[in-house]
Order: sequence, then structure tokens, then C-alpha cells
Amino acid sequence: MAREPSVLNSSDADRADDDFPDSGSNDGLLHRRSYLKLAGSTTVAAALGSQTVGADEQEYEVIEANGQTIDIGDGETFENKLIDVSNGNSITIYPYGSSNVTIRNIGIKGVYRGEGFIISCADPDPSGENVIENVYIADGATKEGESFVHGPGAVFLHKDNEGHWDIRNCNVQGYPNNGWYFSNTASGGSVRFESCYGKNNGVTTYRVGGADDKIVDCVAYNDDTDYGQGYGGYSETNGRPVWVWEPGGVEIIDSHFAAGPYPSALVVDRGNGATMRGGAYSGNAQGSLEEIDVGSDPVLEPPEGVPTSAEEAAGGGRSSAPSSGEDESEESDEKEAQLENLLLFDGSDEDVSRYEFVVDGEIEKSDANGATLDDGDAIEDGTAHGVVADWKDAFRFSGSLEELTVDGPATVYCNDEKIDPSDYGEELPHTLEVDGSGTPTSFEITVDGTVELAGDADPGDEVTAISGSTVQSSVTDGTQTFDFSGTLTDVSFTDGEAMVSLDGERIDISEYGDQSLLPHALVIDGTDAEGPSSYSFEVDGRVVQSGYREATIDDEDVIDDGAVRGAVAGWLDAYWFDGDIQSLTIIGDASADIQYNARDQ
Repeated sequence: MAREPSVLNSSDADRADDDFPDSGSNDGLLHRRSYLKLAGSTTVAAALGSQTVGADEQEYEVIEANGQTIDIGDGETFENKLIDVSNGNSITIYPYGSSNVTIRNIGIKGVYRGEGFIISCADPDPSGENVIENVYIADGATKEGESFVHGPGAVFLHKDNEGHWDIRNCNVQGYPNNGWYFSNTASGGSVRFESCYGKNNGVTTYRVGGADDKIVDCVAYNDDTDYGQGYGGYSETNGRPVWVWEPGGVEIIDSHFAAGPYPSALVVDRGNGATMRGGAYSGNAQGSLEEIDVGSDPVLEPPEGVPTSAEEAAGGGRSSAPSSGEDESEESDEKEAQLENLLLFDGSDEDVSRYEFVVDGEIEKSDANGATLDDGDAIEDGTAHGVVADWKDAFRFSGSLEELTVDGPATVYCNDEKIDPSDYGEELPHTLEVDGSGTPTSFEITVDGTVELAGDADPGDEVTAISGSTVQSSVTDGTQTFDFSGTLTDVSFTDGEAMVSLDGERIDISEYGDQSLLPHALVIDGTDAEGPSSYSFEVDGRVVQSGYREATIDDEDVIDDGAVRGAVAGWLDAYWFDGDIQSLTIIGDASADIQYNARDQ
């Protein structure tokens, strides 16, 4: 049953903490990955509505946020849902006033720009046992549309709770109004967090209060002063990993926390304090904390079983069950020993960086040092390429690093030492040749890196434009040669024909995009917009991505049979098309520029 979003009934949620000044600004980091990445199996039709998608382990339903509240009744299970919030709308999962509920395999997709908390719960039954497991709420949130002083939060427990909540294998990042707001256990009930992960949440990640509360094998840390992926304006006084409220008595076992820019990793306000056994933390502990065998060098990687993407969570890709035992651990250790090197790409919020590297051994993606695991990064035959902005990508590999190119401001580390990409192979390692057949032929080439004329080549007046990642040119009898980085994404012809070779081998151009130059251009301009914008449009003809007007080429934008869906946040997306535009929707401040017969202008 769906109804209007609820208003939290706890005065704590509305209260401004004295040491957390509110700010209305929204000029923090733009987390490009959160806006752009869409499920590979989720088509435009799925994202715009609701459908069932096949996952590796289980099927899941795709739900589009539209301000609805999803009630969960006594004994009910809500599971295997991918909830798309990239359109800016709110949604509330509402197991309020219900007992013995289960929320399992839920992925929240996109930066949340709605209001309130995504999950809002309370069990009035003291004997109630509730479970929240394998949940991903880690694409971050902005302060837009806030209904509370700190902006939206991830999960809230109301004051009238009396039941117990088991929360395990969950991932919450970048939410300004608490990750897990469970200090209302001070009024009744209890919570046990187990194998959960939180990062850069405003106010706190784990907010607990009851004497029966426990935090076991969990991780939380901060490495950014602008907590939340996509909002800004908060001071360094935000973001405690753990905050214990009165009456206290909370147990923290084998967990790891880092304060980062905030002065304290753990804050214990009043009452009976807290006890920490095992694990480690860096930064201060404020208040009454008893420490037993606690270290100072925390391990900040996600615990085993924590989902690292919305699709993975929705499909049940990470099990909340315990590890299968020593054999699995030994196999993982053996694999890591074989891939003895670690290559880390540390992105920048200044601009997107595209990278490619080649090794003479094996490559495997890694989440080491806080890196994200991203389906958009491609690995094949000792070569890997991807995109990074204000996040990190990491890879383990064997053998030696043969070639490395980086287009953009990202910093690269190999085995924790900063390296210069120019020391590894050529800056533009690939060569593309277009060999004319004797008749005039016009063509366009697009790559997802940088393209330039090769060497001292001088094709004269035949070359019409070389701009960043796109070449528009023509050839008759000779051969035009271009050097580029990244991958070849499109080869298109207006008329005539020519033989095209990539790195010395002839290619089938039918495998590289639409084969005729489309006449019209659509540009979605987010360069001057305040905050990110999502868009969708549909044409009754053909449509391809374009580098027109120095727009970016993003593998993450989805094109499906004339329907397109994507997002911009400080950059341009452009498309060539023929036919007519049937519909166009933009959510946000981005503008659209439609130019018919743009190639003639």
C-alpha cells in the first residue's frame, strides 16, 4: 500500500545539535559515479517504471521512487528490490508499528535528493525480532528538499520502539542526517549491528543508546570534510563514526573506526558509557569508553558479505550467512598472493579521468584502500580501462606494468608509491588508420580518451575537425592515421567506404556504433546547473552518443532502441540522431539544446 511520506515522531530527529551548524549550501563534491551508473541489465524501460530483472543469484524488482511510502506489516518480508532514486524523488520503506519484519536484499540506486529517512521503523512489541540485511544505501545524498536540520538520512528508529533489530551486512555512505539513527533504543528495544560498513555520513554512522545495543565486526570512517557524496557546507565537526547516547552500556566488539577530519572516532555522551573489545580506532574517544585489547591501526575495508553496489544487494549477490570456512579464506589469500601488485587510481573532484593500463600477467579488481568495485571498469587479456572522478579504483595484478595512460587529474599509485604514467609506454598507445578507396569518403571517429593526428601527418584540407575525443574528416586516395588513448567507441560514415585498421589489424566497423553520420544534435548542458540533473528522451529514429561541443562519452548512459537515459553534473552529454524527438524530460537545472541539421551549421 502506498501513501504520503510519513513525518518522524521523534523530537530527536528534528533537533539541531549545538555543535552541528546547519548550512543551505549544496556545493560539495559531485560524485559522478553515483549519478551515472545504471544497472547493466536494467534498461531504460525498467528504470522509468517497475519490472523484474534477472540477477546472477535471484531476480529483483526495479522500483522508481515517486514519493511513495511502502508499508510493511507484521511478519512480512520486503526483499529483492532495486529502488531507483536518481530522479530526485523521495521514497520511504515503512515498517512502523509492525513486528517481526524482514528487510532483505535492497539496493538504493542513485544519489538521494528526497526528504526524510529512506527506512523508518519501530516495533511496539517487546518480544519482536526484526531483521535488516544485505542492504546497500551507499550512493550518497544531497541536502536538497531537506525536511530535517541535517538533510536526509538512511535509517531511523522511532522512540516508541520496543522490539529488537538485527542489522547485518549493510552498506551506508554519504548521508548527512545519520547513517543509522538508532539512539532511540534508549527508550526501549535494542539493536545489534553485525558486519556493517559506513563511510562519510554526517552527524554519525552508528548512533546507539540502549544498554543491550551491540556493534560487532563493523567499520566506519571519514576521509572527507564534505560528508555525503553530493552535498557540502558542513564543517569538520560532523561525522562521528559512533555516537553512544544515555543510558549507554553499549558493547563494541572487533570493530574498526577512523575519525578522519572529525576530532573523535567515538563519542560517548553520558550514562554508563561503552565497552570496546578488540578491533581498533584512530582519532580520539570522547567520554567514558572502556578499552580491552583495542588497537590504533583500524582496518577500513568492508567486512565480508557487505554489498558494494545496489544491483548486487538487490540480487542477493552477497550472502549474510557466515563465511564457508577456512578453505574459502585460504583460496582468497592464495589468489591475493599470486596477484602481488596493487595499482590504485585516486580520482579528483576537479574533473573526470579516464585510464588504461596493460600488464604481462593477470588483473583483478580490488576494493583495497577504500576503492570502489565498479562493473563499468573493463578487464580483458591483461588490459584494463575505466573512469574515475572523486572516488578510487584499484586493481591487483601479477607480472609487470607495461603501459599506463591517464587522461585527467587522477593520481596513480603502484604498491603505495606514486608513479608517473609517462614512465610507462606511450601517452597515446593506440593507432587508427583510415585507408581511402579512391572515392571521397566522409567519416567520424569517437574514442573515450584523447585522439590526435599521428606524428607529422598532414592531411591538408580534408580534416575538418579534431576536438578532444572526436575526429570528423574525409579521405579519398590516401591514408589518415590517428593516435589515441582509451578505447574506440564509434566509427561512422556519411558516404563512400574505407578500410579501417586498429593497431595494425583490420576491424569490422559494424561493431563500432552506427555506420552513418546522423544529422541532428541534442546537447544536455549541465555545466552551469546547480547540482546534478537526470534526463531521458526518446526519438523515432536512430541515436548515438557524441563528442559534439566537447561533450563527454559515458559508457554508463543507457541507449535502448531510441530511448536514452543519463545524467549530467557539471559537464555536457551530446547525441546525434535522425527522425524526431518524441519526448524529453529533465529533472534538475540542466538545459537542452536541439540543433537540426547541425552538421551543416
